[in-house]
Amino acid sequence: MLRLKPPGVERFFQTSTLEATFGGGEANVAVSLANYGMNASFVTALPDNDIANAIVYQLRGFGVDTSHIATTKGRVGIYFLEAGANQRPSKVIYDRADSSIATAKISDFDLESAFKGATWFHITGITPALSEASAELSIAAIKKAKEMGLTTSCDLNFRKNLWKYGKEAKEVMRELTKYVDVIIANEEDCQKSLGIENGAHVESGELDTKKYEELAAEVLKQFPNTQKIAITLRESKSANHNGWGACIYDRNEFYVSKKYDIFNIVDRVGGGDSFAGGLIYGLNNYPTNAQALEFAVAASCLKHSIGGDFNRVSVKEVEALMGGDGSGRVQR
Repeated sequence: MLRLKPPGVERFFQTSTLEATFGGGEANVAVSLANYGMNASFVTALPDNDIANAIVYQLRGFGVDTSHIATTKGRVGIYFLEAGANQRPSKVIYDRADSSIATAKISDFDLESAFKGATWFHITGITPALSEASAELSIAAIKKAKEMGLTTSCDLNFRKNLWKYGKEAKEVMRELTKYVDVIIANEEDCQKSLGIENGAHVESGELDTKKYEELAAEVLKQFPNTQKIAITLRESKSANHNGWGACIYDRNEFYVSKKYDIFNIVDRVGGGDSFAGGLIYGLNNYPTNAQALEFAVAASCLKHSIGGDFNRVSVKEVEALMGGDGSGRVQR
């Protein structure tokens, strides 16, 4: 997607300038994984124009394989971001109707070729929220990934402003989640995307980890094919100050990560995607769920210090924070 944002923490059109960058859920994850040295391929649909070409060039610059991007009719989707400050929250306005991915069909892709040689398929709940065609494509893609033996993950990512085409999020996402090995979510995602309530509230500020253990257990009870679930734990003190952690449950062990107190947030958009990318890396490179989760939380903590959607950090930087080096001192 094209991301358009006023400078700093200005409101929309407080000045006449909008900063133009690129981003989007699955693309953000692919960039994170490529930065960590993993082979990552991004599959989507884009039009044939200079803006789409610029997106492709930037992804290639990060080392992401773009050879399976379909060229179709439509346009590049846009989102407008107004960054919040103190008690004023950030705002997102979507302009994604009739974008190439929203109108793409299964026949536009060679999924067999795209998944050949791959070991992991990741999708978010944002894609099936765009249109009925996108929902059908998302479910077909994850079914194909499972058929070809890939591990599958989904960040549920409930976006109320996108579910406008007639189907409820729960109807689509409960069907898609039947084929998911690793669920990534927050408490609101579980409630709104899966219809699973347990009294945890995203706006509460303080978190009761016992409720999250119960929530994780209930999700895995309702989705017996899922191997594990990771739930992010965000304590939102203000737009600039968050507590940040996560938990993971695999039907045997419930583990809660270290919590980071993040002051002076530069950009929290993409924080969840940076967590997903970190978790996928961690589950593929560390021997325990606990280590994988700590890598994901540390990676996402660092993302809050970086403007734009993409998490521009290395494994070495994430592991330094995991090891306790959060001083922010100049590295010489």
